[in-house]
Amino acid sequence: MPSCTTIVRTAAIVTKRTIQEMKDSCRLPPLPTIKDIIRLYKLRALRQLSQNFLLDLKLSDKIVKMAGNISGFHVCEVGPGPGNITRAILERGADRVTVIEKDRRFLPSLEFLASATNGRLHIIIGDVLEYDIGHLFNRELAKDWNDVPPPFHIIGNLPFNVSTPLIIKLLRQVSNREGPFAYGRTKMTLTFQEEVAERMIAPVFSDQRCRLSVMCQNLCKVEHKFTIPGQAFLPKPKVNVGVVLLTPLKQPLINLPFEIVEKVARCLFHSRQKYCKRGIQKLYPGNRVDLVEETIRLADIDPNVRTFHLSVEEVGQIAKAYDYICQQNPKLKNYEFRMGKLNNDVLSEDKDAQIHNECVNV
Repeated sequence: MPSCTTIVRTAAIVTKRTIQEMKDSCRLPPLPTIKDIIRLYKLRALRQLSQNFLLDLKLSDKIVKMAGNISGFHVCEVGPGPGNITRAILERGADRVTVIEKDRRFLPSLEFLASATNGRLHIIIGDVLEYDIGHLFNRELAKDWNDVPPPFHIIGNLPFNVSTPLIIKLLRQVSNREGPFAYGRTKMTLTFQEEVAERMIAPVFSDQRCRLSVMCQNLCKVEHKFTIPGQAFLPKPKVNVGVVLLTPLKQPLINLPFEIVEKVARCLFHSRQKYCKRGIQKLYPGNRVDLVEETIRLADIDPNVRTFHLSVEEVGQIAKAYDYICQQNPKLKNYEFRMGKLNNDVLSEDKDAQIHNECVNV
């Protein structure tokens, strides 16, 4: 009969072999370099789509490494381009990778990569701003919102003209717990212009603090992991790129609907260097000084503090006061200081004037 020591050693050897076999199964066969792929398929970055290719595979791997352990995960990559980061995701053991690419020119290079992945890579040609990522994940792997994050991850080296609209869309879905966040607190590892990344993490009193700072920090733990120098991309952009990891919070700091928080933050930070009273004034028609004073009283804040000195919690106090006043006077929610918009739909001048007059006369 084998001794306990022999059994333990045998189990360790088997476990080590199993881990190595799993690693080997994730490894891709030898493939052409990204430079060769770009040359082979005659690809070039389009300025009008804000495209920049990341050619350094070590940097691609570092981006994916910042996502943490994704072995066995379902990963959605947005904007894969020729597939440089896609390779790193596959090499790190993702069980299923779905890429969403708007530019059909990259389809041949992605299909070439898919042919080497034993069915792990799936390609969708479409606009990520319009596509519902939530359909890509397996409901059976979902987690309770207060549990650990599910084995899903969203990764992307985003074109600059897509990054901000996409993060706002994702934050709205986090707030509503829908789309990819219907299955739990799905993490996101995304790239942004360095200035945008700095705004996302900007603390109180920072010159970079803005609406995006409040919206991100209200709903997520935001970590600026590292900066990629512009010269690592082809063509070289005029700015560096920040890699940001976002993990949804179990509870938002401001417990109000996304639309209310976004509207209040937008109005406040429209005059970010000025006293917050100026931003509060933009929530109401110009002659409603009484409502401005009532908001300040209910929020219990100093009206002469500068907007970028406000914490997320203080913005929340203003939002709660605004929400309370709107509950008493529902038509006030329709008022927008930027003329011509109501619920994100463009209005005619006559319709906008009607709404303005209704709000004034509340």
